Amino acid sequence: MHNTATVSRATSFGSVARTLPGRIVLGLAATVVVALAAHVSFPLPFTPVPFILTPLAVLGVGLALGPVAGFASLCAYLLEGAAGLPVFSPSGPGGVLQLMGPTGGYLLSYPLVAALAGGLTSVLRRSMPSFAAATAACSAAAAVLFLSGATWMMHLLPAMSLHTVWIATVAPFLPGEAIKVLAAAGTYSTLTRKQRL
Repeated sequence: MHNTATVSRATSFGSVARTLPGRIVLGLAATVVVALAAHVSFPLPFTPVPFILTPLAVLGVGLALGPVAGFASLCAYLLEGAAGLPVFSPSGPGGVLQLMGPTGGYLLSYPLVAALAGGLTSVLRRSMPSFAAATAACSAAAAVLFLSGATWMMHLLPAMSLHTVWIATVAPFLPGEAIKVLAAAGTYSTLTRKQRL
């Protein structure tokens, strides 16, 4: 009985996700999730980059929607933010200024990060368990996130040394990012296992 209900819900979700209106609704819902995560923000005294939950949400969107829909959803999120909607972290000025500011490199990488997490997981699942595949894919996506954030910061502030950029954009966030990667991969693995039941 329980398994029948689970299959029914999964089939219903799959049917909605295959229609254009359904994909649009899911994509917009994903932007809401990312926006909510962005508001869990903790400024740090030594860097203009706050600690936020957005990367976890971005990885989750990529894993849940796949590379194409994940990419499109995060592009929509950036457009919402550029239009002035309060979807970015409250630590910044909002709007286009936030996209051009110190955290712009992270923000602009979100579509690629989601696409990489979803696409690489699909490829790796052919040869490894879902948790391992999602962990590897999300780790690669997180590396792109950090590379983009650090590169953008170096572009904005070319006088900064590599060590200063490392401390301001990567090093303090690595432990938290590792937890986010494992949380995203664990959630994905659990949900895909339940869908198979």
